Amino acid sequence: MLSWIDQEKLGALASEVLFTLPLPIPANNYKMLFAPEQRPGANLESRPSFPLHEAPIPDFRAADGRREIKPITLGDWMQARGDLEITIDEDGSSALFEFSFSSLVPNSLYTVMSLRQLDLHPGGASRPGPLGIPNVFITDVDGNATFWARLPDPFPEPGTAGANRVINVIVLYMSAQMSHGGAIGLYGLGGDIHAHLKLKEMAFSDLRTKSV
Repeated sequence: MLSWIDQEKLGALASEVLFTLPLPIPANNYKMLFAPEQRPGANLESRPSFPLHEAPIPDFRAADGRREIKPITLGDWMQARGDLEITIDEDGSSALFEFSFSSLVPNSLYTVMSLRQLDLHPGGASRPGPLGIPNVFITDVDGNATFWARLPDPFPEPGTAGANRVINVIVLYMSAQMSHGGAIGLYGLGGDIHAHLKLKEMAFSDLRTKSV
C-alpha cells in the first residue's frame, strides 16, 4: 500500500488549499539540477507561488481546453491511496511494477519516480529518475488510474560495483500537467512536482535481479 502519511484528524486544516512553492525553492539545499539538458538554469528562475490547481502551464492558451479541477485541499490530498505489485521476470533480469490508484486529483497528469539508493548519498547523490519511460498516467473523473513499468535490473545484489538499487517509488502530481522524458521535473519538489504517494519505508530489500 502506498500512502503519504497516516490519515489523522485534520480539523480546520482539511480545508486548506494547497499551493506550489515559489521559485527559486526557499531554503533549498539540494543543488542538483533535475533536468540539466532541458533547464540548465532552473535554479536561477523566479516565480511566485500559485494554488496547485491553477499552476501555470507553459504556452497555454484558453482555446486549448485545459481541464478544470477544483481547488485541491489538504483533506482531499490525504485521501489518495495506491497498491503496487512487483513481478521479477523469469530470467531475473528485469522487474514489472504494476500500480492501481484511487482518490488522486481527478483529471490530472501524474508521473512515477524511482528513488534509488544513491539518490540520498550526502557525498554525491545520483539524479532521481523516472520509473520507466513514459512514466505518466492520467486520472479519471474520480481520481482513479493504473500504471505499469518494466525496469532492467532494478534490484542488483547489494555491494555490487556500481549498483544503485531502487529502494522506493514516489507518485508525483504534475502541477504544470507536463512530463519531461528522462527528468522527473524541471525545478524540484514543491516547484512543479509534488509527492503525493510513496511507500512508508524503504522497501524491496529482499528482491534480487541481475544484469544480462
